[in-house]
Amino acid sequence: MKWLKPFKLAAAATLLSTGILSTQATAEKLGYPEKEELTFGFIKLTDMAPIAIAYENGYFEDEGLYVTIEAQANWKVLLDGVIDGRLDGAHMLAGQPIAATMGFGTKAHIITPFSMDLNGNGITVSNDIWKQMKPNIPKMADGRPVHPIKADALKPVVEKYKAEGKPFNMGMVFPVSTHNYELRYWLAAGGIHPGYYAPHKGDISGQIDADALLSVTPPPQMPATLEAGTIYGYCVGEPWNQQAVFKGIGVPVITDYEIWKDNPEKVFGITAEFAEKYPNTTIRLTRALIRAAMWLDENNNANRPAAVKILSQSNYVGADYDVIANSMTGTFEYEKGDKRDVPDFNVFFRYNATYPYYSDAIWYLTQMRRWGQISEDKSDEWYKELAAKVYRPDLYAKAAQSLIDEKLADAKDFPDFTTEDGFKDPQTHFIDGIVFNGAKPNDYIDKFAIGLKNGDKL
Repeated sequence: MKWLKPFKLAAAATLLSTGILSTQATAEKLGYPEKEELTFGFIKLTDMAPIAIAYENGYFEDEGLYVTIEAQANWKVLLDGVIDGRLDGAHMLAGQPIAATMGFGTKAHIITPFSMDLNGNGITVSNDIWKQMKPNIPKMADGRPVHPIKADALKPVVEKYKAEGKPFNMGMVFPVSTHNYELRYWLAAGGIHPGYYAPHKGDISGQIDADALLSVTPPPQMPATLEAGTIYGYCVGEPWNQQAVFKGIGVPVITDYEIWKDNPEKVFGITAEFAEKYPNTTIRLTRALIRAAMWLDENNNANRPAAVKILSQSNYVGADYDVIANSMTGTFEYEKGDKRDVPDFNVFFRYNATYPYYSDAIWYLTQMRRWGQISEDKSDEWYKELAAKVYRPDLYAKAAQSLIDEKLADAKDFPDFTTEDGFKDPQTHFIDGIVFNGAKPNDYIDKFAIGLKNGDKL
């Protein structure tokens, strides 16, 4: 058996040293991986960490998987690589598998058995815009701004630009990215219209009726684009907000944790065809990623400095250690010198971060409908059915339960798989105070002052 020999040679020594050597019977129960050599893609962001750690800590090899990890130029190249088979799987924007399966952009059935993290993004503005915003922001006794900073403080600045006939340009990383929806959510909560999409009319600019004009910029290019004056602000993941602080070119004004506490961020995406053709491989790669996520959060983030050292390598994120550590180790620096404790800025495992909840997928779909990427009304059942096509808690539960059975994980750290229905309780921690109930997406959509509602079509 081809898999068994390298498993014994490469993994047995490591497993013996920790006292958790898997027996051949356990391996056979899980099933040997049908495909051993895999290539995974990622974008240079700190939230790709579970993939890097699963590789560096030997978790992939423990599963008999021999993985190559390749940085991708942008999110479209990454998605295309998974679809055409050049990549077996990838670190993806949570909206990518949903949009692809729905047919917005490239049509392909992509699934996720693993949610990669919570939080991790921020919104940064240029120094000049910050100077104009600052008088509109309440101050604490020590003179520092009161957080969270709402887009209400930006609205007079945007109105001034409009009155002068100047477009107010902002960057986000992809049309179906969390960053796009978070930036739109923050702007709209402050009365700034971020614009509509109208794909049925061939308009995918997302700038119809917009007060602020949002466009795509790849994450590593955000600081340079801001510095050049092409955009006045952006929403991106780390380390590219902290990079603006270190370079002295911009000020992060809010984190996504403050926009929506413990929001889902990236997922690990594979094609439905891959999961069907290689079911054992799918479970095994999910096991490795779960173990990596556990390691990243265990002992109150004690392993984060070691993770930062790994991520700072040029083959992973490739930013300076101090830049990555600024957010990854539980702090976040806003205005230069204003460093505050944000222990949950990056969450990889706690709060059931890795479980692929249907309600998370439905939130993304409500925002797609809100901003016109879904052109017409859909029933609540449509939202639920599409979520279930993409988010696969059944695969996750099988992987997690096998780790629990082998005493590599503790059942108390996971949902109760016998009762979990895939829907979180109604979520209340949004910057505008609006409650999200994933079981009632249409009711949620109708609550917003800005955005398409039931019956609306551009």
